[in-house]
Amino acid sequence: MLGRTAASLFWTSRYNERAENMARLLEVGYRISMTPRLGQDVSEDWRSTLASAGCETAFFNKYDELTKRSIVAHMLFDPENPSSVRTCIEAARNNARSVRTAITGEMWESINTTYLEFMEVRPQHMNDDKLPDFLSWIKQRSMMFRGALLGTLMRDEGYHFSQFGTFVERADNTSRILDVKYWILLPDNEFVGGSLDRYQWSTILRSVSAHRSYRHAYRDSNVRPFNVAEFLILRKEMPRSLAYCYDWITGSMVDLTARYGEQPEALRLAHETNALLQEGSMERIFQGGLHEFLADLITRNNALGIQLGVDYHFA
Repeated sequence: MLGRTAASLFWTSRYNERAENMARLLEVGYRISMTPRLGQDVSEDWRSTLASAGCETAFFNKYDELTKRSIVAHMLFDPENPSSVRTCIEAARNNARSVRTAITGEMWESINTTYLEFMEVRPQHMNDDKLPDFLSWIKQRSMMFRGALLGTLMRDEGYHFSQFGTFVERADNTSRILDVKYWILLPDNEFVGGSLDRYQWSTILRSVSAHRSYRHAYRDSNVRPFNVAEFLILRKEMPRSLAYCYDWITGSMVDLTARYGEQPEALRLAHETNALLQEGSMERIFQGGLHEFLADLITRNNALGIQLGVDYHFA
């Protein structure tokens, strides 16, 4: 497969996943801001949302103050924000269009329809009543594309590069939301792993569609920070956990390298990170520092994404 085709498939899936993740981050920021803690400025909740999305610097280069309207505009509609939902949907469509013969008709129709319908939305009309439904629509459209991919695409090289895009992006998002939200929400008088407001932690779980599955896994009416971290890092049965993402990444890497008969550097990086997650325990992670662990994971994940481009000639 040509490197530019592999790159377009990778970035089509990655931008599609990023659009969904941005909607999820904005949803959790919106929910948390509606129930601020006593004595805390609600703007700090929005600041943490920007930090989770990696948009804080770009936001303050353009806006003077944190307001819900400006954050919604920046994260959803700003064409100058490289991670806005609009930018991601447009970039995913452009990449998909460049490899129309490598994807199925269902995949193209899904992503093209999403782009056309999104462009009809007027940002100035996005009020509090419309925002939750619109965020749900973005998530549903992203999942529709992924369903088309899983249901119609041949399990060849194109499938593997598409999987890489999805799970590299998802691992990055889960790491960031857990890291930033954990430290923003943890009260000053709490130690790491202590109790937190149940609603706020439930909101974090809902942001990754994990609230119901968390209760099923832990059989506990209380949402405990230690368990939330474990669920989103080490529980391989949770489809947005880091362990799940790297189980898929490593499996796809093994299948792809078997086709090509070579052992690229990206395979070694994937195996190392996967082993870290499969053999890890939350006790050791907390002893070494949750923030430090997640920061290292983000660095490893970024390195893998770059190395994939080097190994398979994305440029």
